[in-house]
Amino acid sequence: MNENKKALILLNMGGPRDKDELEMFLRNMFNDKNIITVKSDILRSFIASMIVLSRKNSAWKNYEAIGGSSPINKLTEDLVDKLNKTFEDFEVFQVMRYTPPFAAKCVQQLKQKGIEEVILLPLYPQYSTTTTKSSVEDFMSVAKNDFKVRVIEPFYKNEKFNDKVTNDIISSVEDTKLYNLIFSAHGLPQKIVDAGDPYEKQVNEHVKILSEIFKNKEIEFESISLAYQSKVGPLKWLTPSLEDRLKELKDKNVLIYPIAFIVDNSETMFELHIEYEEIAKELGINEYKVVSCVNDSDEFINVIEELIQ
Repeated sequence: MNENKKALILLNMGGPRDKDELEMFLRNMFNDKNIITVKSDILRSFIASMIVLSRKNSAWKNYEAIGGSSPINKLTEDLVDKLNKTFEDFEVFQVMRYTPPFAAKCVQQLKQKGIEEVILLPLYPQYSTTTTKSSVEDFMSVAKNDFKVRVIEPFYKNEKFNDKVTNDIISSVEDTKLYNLIFSAHGLPQKIVDAGDPYEKQVNEHVKILSEIFKNKEIEFESISLAYQSKVGPLKWLTPSLEDRLKELKDKNVLIYPIAFIVDNSETMFELHIEYEEIAKELGINEYKVVSCVNDSDEFINVIEELIQ
């Protein structure tokens, strides 16, 4: 056992591997006080149960359309494996918020290995209470004060990261001038933003940074815009919705980049690749393309090396 070894822990939301895990995923997500922000635990639990009952079967059909499980699991495992081969001073783990592997098991492993120093890397470029805060709080509630912990800040301003994102977008089409680039971000209820969540501000900043990089590289698009996906329920959510933005682009070519995700998941592989593509066809979009997340790419591993120095 290397006494000096530290742990790097990747934090993400998780995703179901089968139908039983889908119920677990939905139940845990809607029991999260950062997602359903009512003060009463009993009321939140009741709301979660109602949502699970109403959505489980229809949600499972979505997962069946992408092979019966969320791609987030295999892709994150691949990233962890590559990082463990790259780093000598760190042992790398993953902790998911709503499906295994959970924080409790990870903390147990860290203690067994005698690891005392931990770096937490939330796999979200921008900060939100619903993602970053929720995942960090979850880990810390289990870890107590048993480790020296450092949390990596949101990295949407990181140059190497943004180089990777812009290069992926540019190389996905032959002529960028023929495409309307939409940065699609996971939506949030407006009331969460109004309560002080910085996510919308940071996503807007990120779009500005990426647009400036395109300008500096002398790369032009027909248009560049931001839209929000994944709205559920009757509350007012961040606008414009991706569907509304697509409505403005009839007969045009559209290129989508999932700006709020690092690892492809059901929101990218089902919603963007299947659901919104069908909407785009119905709306008369000429060509519709989605760019993959950075996933376990060598360039993103270089980004992580820089972030944890």
